[in-house]
Amino acid sequence: MIKPNTLRTAVLAGLTSLALGQTAVANTQAPIKVGIMLPFSGVYGALGDATRNGMKMALQEKASELHGRKIEYIEIDTEARPERAPEISSSLLNNSKADFIVGPVHSGVAMGMMKVLRGKDTVMIVPNAGAGPVTGPLCAPNVFRTSFSSWQPSYPMGKVALDKGYKKVVTMSWNYGMGKESLDAFEESFTAGGGEILKKILVPFPKTEFQAYLSEIASIEPDAVFVFFAGGGAVKFIKDYDALGLSGKIPLLGSGFLTEGTLEAQGKAAEGVMTTLHYADSLDNEINNRFRASYKEQFGKASDIYAVQGYDTGLMIASAINRLGGDIEDQQALIKALEETRVNSPRGEFTFSAAHNPVQNIYLRTVENGENKVIEVAAPALADPARGCKL
Repeated sequence: MIKPNTLRTAVLAGLTSLALGQTAVANTQAPIKVGIMLPFSGVYGALGDATRNGMKMALQEKASELHGRKIEYIEIDTEARPERAPEISSSLLNNSKADFIVGPVHSGVAMGMMKVLRGKDTVMIVPNAGAGPVTGPLCAPNVFRTSFSSWQPSYPMGKVALDKGYKKVVTMSWNYGMGKESLDAFEESFTAGGGEILKKILVPFPKTEFQAYLSEIASIEPDAVFVFFAGGGAVKFIKDYDALGLSGKIPLLGSGFLTEGTLEAQGKAAEGVMTTLHYADSLDNEINNRFRASYKEQFGKASDIYAVQGYDTGLMIASAINRLGGDIEDQQALIKALEETRVNSPRGEFTFSAAHNPVQNIYLRTVENGENKVIEVAAPALADPARGCKL
């Protein structure tokens, strides 16, 4: 004979079990929330737009692999303002309860996001910002990057320069984090092989009056010049370099952003400039060709590296959801799934290092007839050293 109290306990246990089961089903069927922290206005607006387009395109392509889970996007314009990053991050984390928070473009914004999101119950994925500390001293289990560290594109160019017989080089950049980290990476490999940095020139950001610095370089007469500039500054630098007659005299080398998205504005002045980067529009592989055609069809404009990095972020998210059968509630299981992802990207397949930074090819490119043509793989499967990371 079953005692009343025993029966009551069994019924309550059954009801509790049923409630937990219903909660699990509800969680599995609820939308997966993706917070987007990108610039949609101002000087970096086009970069944020391309990143968002690429990510949504990938998740749409992989909809059948999401096990019935819908994606809910919460988009906030960072305006590339670092001071806004903590507030926006807190809102997406605490109010929106975002499962993933994707962003940013600007490294200063990334550092602000890290202050709030590092070690928290969400996954932060950086689709562009190259700040070294993100996957270096500040690395965290819940933080990933699908783009590059500032070290990765620049380090291989040191060996390229040496192989071409350049022994004495002047380096130049804006005086800010990304620029200084890029020059340091080039210097690391260049001097390790016996090269000499004759002078390092740091220009106040965002100054674009380069003539005085270029006149000084002409008087130094180095074997080559290595620089980091991007966007409008890269356009102005290339044009000034050519206008002062240096193009035909002193070879110009750079991190790939020198000629990325800038070639049309730079025109013939960019011809012959050599850069290293983890992507080039001209990469001739099936995935890149298909991606570029699809992007052009959907958005009416050509894709670029920012669209690729966004696309790869979407592929990464979709892969983890698929691997977990749609249930991403267990953060440790989600992180493990993300760590084990192999991304079949337009840039070529890449994996993730222990610090959660891409392990990827870096390509040597030269500007030819207004396009970045791939010469060779300058560094295959290059992993950032992630100095200071203790994951």
